[in-house]
Amino acid sequence: MVTLDIRTVTMPVGIVRILEIVLSCVCFSLVASVGHFNSSYWAWCMFTWCFCCFMTLFILILEFTNLSAKVPISWDDFTTAFAMLATLMVLAASVIYPTFFVCSSCSRHIAASVISCICFITYAVEVGLNRAKSGEISGFLSTIPGLMKVLEAFIACIIFICLDPGRYKLFAGLQWCVAVYSICFIFAILIIILTICRQLALCPFPFDKVLTGYNVLAVMILVASVGHSISSYWAWCMFTWCFCCFMTLFILILEFTNLSDKVPISWDDFTTAFAMLATLMVSSSSPRELGN
Repeated sequence: MVTLDIRTVTMPVGIVRILEIVLSCVCFSLVASVGHFNSSYWAWCMFTWCFCCFMTLFILILEFTNLSAKVPISWDDFTTAFAMLATLMVLAASVIYPTFFVCSSCSRHIAASVISCICFITYAVEVGLNRAKSGEISGFLSTIPGLMKVLEAFIACIIFICLDPGRYKLFAGLQWCVAVYSICFIFAILIIILTICRQLALCPFPFDKVLTGYNVLAVMILVASVGHSISSYWAWCMFTWCFCCFMTLFILILEFTNLSDKVPISWDDFTTAFAMLATLMVSSSSPRELGN
């Protein structure tokens, strides 16, 4: 028998989720009422608001009916990963939509952009509330490395929607880079799925060692992508990828040799700050310009 849990809609997380549903629904309703644009950016924004709205509603219903306890996955990891992903997606939509579609006389466009920004804040609040909870089943996706995996998958999606099909067919360097992004995206999604489904035990090797090996491999193929397309990248793109590559390798070496414990700084703060800086740098290196 299904039992209803009223606390799921009266606790802070539940209230925040209700706000998320309302705000994201209002966003895609306003944008849909304006009309359709034949653009991958418009499609991304509409998909983001619809996806986040209905997935949040799905989570709220399962928790309200206590069916979440019967789902054979790590529910805490699932909700944490989704909240992080939704935060990034709505943030991207809040930046992309006003950049490409808002004008001074477009009242509904402006309203949708403002509401999307508020929606982003609510999802960010949910991430904070989820990380503050105790008792996660596996907890990996609530850690900084776990959240970085979600971030990697998100950045790959942004790169894919920014691709120009015409240029993609013309430049071999761009094709190689997209292949590299796709490989890293697939592995990141695989790690997230295995974590949520509690199947990390299927890995015949220690998970932390596998994760370290994957990160090293990702660094190596990113180096190869830079070398393969050196003639078509702008100086900023070259500097960004080289800097991020070698700094990530430097961090991995220090952690692998335990030398990070002897560094006279807050290592966690340093790695977190670098990860955020690298995210902004890489996201600013738009693949739409790679063919120039």
